[in-house]
Amino acid sequence: MRTDVLVVGGGPVGLAAAIEARTAGYDVVVVEPRTAPVDKACGEGLMPGALAALQRLGVDPDGHRLTGISYQDRTRRADHLFATGPGRGVRRTTLHTALHDRATALGVELVDARVDRIDELPDGVAAAGVRARWVLACDGLHSTVRRLTGLERQRGGRRRFGLRRHYAVTAWTDLVEVHWGPDVEAYVTPVAPDVVGIALLGPPGVDYEATLATFGPLADRLRDTEPLGPVRGAGPLRQRTTARTAGRVRLVGDASGYVDALTGEGLRVGLAQAAAAVEHLDDPAAYERAWTRATRDYRVLTTGLVAAAVSPARGGIVALAARSPRLYGTVVERLAR
Repeated sequence: MRTDVLVVGGGPVGLAAAIEARTAGYDVVVVEPRTAPVDKACGEGLMPGALAALQRLGVDPDGHRLTGISYQDRTRRADHLFATGPGRGVRRTTLHTALHDRATALGVELVDARVDRIDELPDGVAAAGVRARWVLACDGLHSTVRRLTGLERQRGGRRRFGLRRHYAVTAWTDLVEVHWGPDVEAYVTPVAPDVVGIALLGPPGVDYEATLATFGPLADRLRDTEPLGPVRGAGPLRQRTTARTAGRVRLVGDASGYVDALTGEGLRVGLAQAAAAVEHLDDPAAYERAWTRATRDYRVLTTGLVAAAVSPARGGIVALAARSPRLYGTVVERLAR
């Protein structure tokens, strides 16, 4: 099989990259062994910028309106409403279905296969029985392509993991609530009028039910509610790369490097990378520059916030946000745009 662009990984960023490439006039094949829709442990809150990027691709998934971000601890809260319009809470399976349908409608070909080697050719790349001019590696945090191309950098620092579960309960907020505990954050995202997702971010070994019970007011709201499905996990979250290009291979999304889910803008950044990768298929240096621009705010602000979150300053984060609403709002807006 031959194609112009081979996308490895059929998650949301991979499908978005396929849509970008198809609308740019390229033939596209997506290699993905999992059956759609693919679920994943994530916060499921689309920031306003992510929602706008999806709509530009012709994708407008159903969900719950999100008007801002709320940081809360046992004694304080700091709320900021998005200045540029609402975001949306969307179940990952709903998002994946919408992207999958759009990609197939545009003529993207989906192949059920795994990539276990990458072969460079004089005029392209071969993987999973497909010969392509370029490969976009969108295969997530634990990217096989990143490892095969030698672009993986050894991880350092403290490891953090994410756990997520849905509950059948009437949404009580239009905000993404971030509840700060001693070691773990609990993210509340309404994804439908009667479904709320709760994601926990923290160190290895977190017991989901036991930890959720320590968030008193939040646990009270969920008492006697019905969990919808199992607890899903992801991590370690921190991933580093030496570069984002190797020959005709481009790393995109989480495969290209990841800091943390704390600020909730991973998808927005991934969509921006997908657009940049397709725009600069023939110019790896230009893609590296575009990747740096697209990820700069995320890398700087998220790295700083994670550093505070795993330090003795953690207990003062919500207090600082409450005392300095202008600073807090500025940070939220930079990450949400």
